[in-house]
Amino acid sequence: MSKIGKATAAAALAMMLGAAPALAEDAVRGKQAGDLAIGLGAIGVLPANDGGRVDTIGGRPRASNSASPQLDFSYFLTPNFAVNLILATTRHDLVARGTALGDVQLGSVWALPPTLTLQYHPLPAERFSPYLGVGLNYTLFYGYGHGGASPAVRGVAVNNSVGVALNAGLDVEISGPWGLNLDVKKIFMSPNAAVGTNLGVKLHARTEINPLVVGMSVRYRFSL
Repeated sequence: MSKIGKATAAAALAMMLGAAPALAEDAVRGKQAGDLAIGLGAIGVLPANDGGRVDTIGGRPRASNSASPQLDFSYFLTPNFAVNLILATTRHDLVARGTALGDVQLGSVWALPPTLTLQYHPLPAERFSPYLGVGLNYTLFYGYGHGGASPAVRGVAVNNSVGVALNAGLDVEISGPWGLNLDVKKIFMSPNAAVGTNLGVKLHARTEINPLVVGMSVRYRFSL
């Protein structure tokens, strides 16, 4: 996890521990229609790397784990239903494993994966309020980095991806408008990639990244 991500996560945990006495004293307000919650925290993006293939030389593409600060917004249509949007960007190292040339380092790429989900909160009046959700993810890949790439690799282009996102999480009302959010998303992401080489051959890869996105944030809630 990045230093910024670790610091944000530590701050969120410290706030929860420091506010523990308030959990027993404050009355629970619960969630209401028209509430907007803004969160700042950290996420870990953990690619499953379920499959995929590289043509010509064989092997499977792989993306590394990454972490980043995250900004998220939740708007409650009713006490039970909310729409949530997460915004973050992460850097991932890329490698093609098990090719005819062995493991080939491809460099790195940045991913910007805004994800919009519709969430169902069955216990909106409780201090500890779990939820389930489903939505869509659009991932924009940008900022290819050649550092660490194998000498034969000239560059990588990864197509943007659209996929389904499944969501589960827990909101904890701490004190007044402040709360803590724990969130997990499974994003189904299968972009195509093209690898330019110094050998005059362009390789094509089909990826099955399908990352698990785990996040924690401190939230501030107010009514619109």
